[in-house]
Amino acid sequence: MVRWRSGTVRAIRRRWRGAVELAVTVGDQELRALAYPELVGEPEPGDRVLLNVGALVMGLGTGGYALVVALPDRLPPDPVDDGATRDAGHLVKARYTPLQPILLGVDEEASPHRAVMAAAESLDGMPVVTADLHSALPAILAGIRADNSTARVAYVMTDGGALPAWFSRTLDGLRDHLAGTVTTGQAFGGDLEASTVHTGLLACRHVLGADITVVAQGPGNLGTGTTWGFSGVALGEAINAIGTLGGRPVGSLRVSDGDGRPRHRGVSHHSLTAYGKVALLPADLPVPDGLDPALAAVVDAALAPLAERHRLVRVPADGLDEALRKSPVGLSTMGRGLDQDRAYFLTAAAAGRHAASLLTP
Repeated sequence: MVRWRSGTVRAIRRRWRGAVELAVTVGDQELRALAYPELVGEPEPGDRVLLNVGALVMGLGTGGYALVVALPDRLPPDPVDDGATRDAGHLVKARYTPLQPILLGVDEEASPHRAVMAAAESLDGMPVVTADLHSALPAILAGIRADNSTARVAYVMTDGGALPAWFSRTLDGLRDHLAGTVTTGQAFGGDLEASTVHTGLLACRHVLGADITVVAQGPGNLGTGTTWGFSGVALGEAINAIGTLGGRPVGSLRVSDGDGRPRHRGVSHHSLTAYGKVALLPADLPVPDGLDPALAAVVDAALAPLAERHRLVRVPADGLDEALRKSPVGLSTMGRGLDQDRAYFLTAAAAGRHAASLLTP
């Protein structure tokens, strides 16, 4: 449950789009805390803050932050719109939690995109890359950009990890490199809000004008180490949504020789379960050339059963390392960079390169 603390803001450490990092004094300790001004208001030095420190105390994947729940002595003003109407939207996310925001959905009546979304039925063959982890996003983008510098790339952020898109410094750094972000399900804070992955995908194609879309959860990943107990099972459901809507699914495989956990070495059991057991429609599964030969043999053996449903695609790796090193944001997965887990990032970049190859010249 929630572990509460009351503290005082000592300093503003840094900020990025949608988030402010604070130094907060709690008793004789100083904690790193994160506030989302859209939810709690703008914190200032000297403010008293109420914090949720549960994940921080347990050492879970919050980035080492206490989370600001409220500025109790200086509440933010109400939004300027009339709260008694639906003119500014009525999409509730993080529903029935104390910080549930009410937002304008891309397809609801008050949206300027209502007519476009009401008429949208197909992705028109748009390539859509699905990935288990948020950290794959910049690598996929690097693979796309290695061969196509002008394609419009959008991002659908699902609610398997962080709910606020504002948590992601990666998204902040990629803001000028993406056509936009659509937050779906319980996730929020994107350029557009959607209630489902289906509407999020359609919004990418018909509102943002995307040529390629990437689908992945926000930062963080819920997993219990069991076959079915991880948030990435939603990848298989995303494959089904893409295929149902007339898109071209491209599954970015989670491949690693740097992860110390046996279940994630070679091809992660997350990919094998999501694509092998949950996805009911076929997808392209790109595999890069250039993996270490021993790892490549393990990968090929693990993927062989998936070839009954999916198309295994060999992708040339020439130029991908250079493209990854030119990424506008740092590459990191579970604390490992490109040199510590090249296979992970190379495989994600190969998925991006393959998606780019599917575009009509």
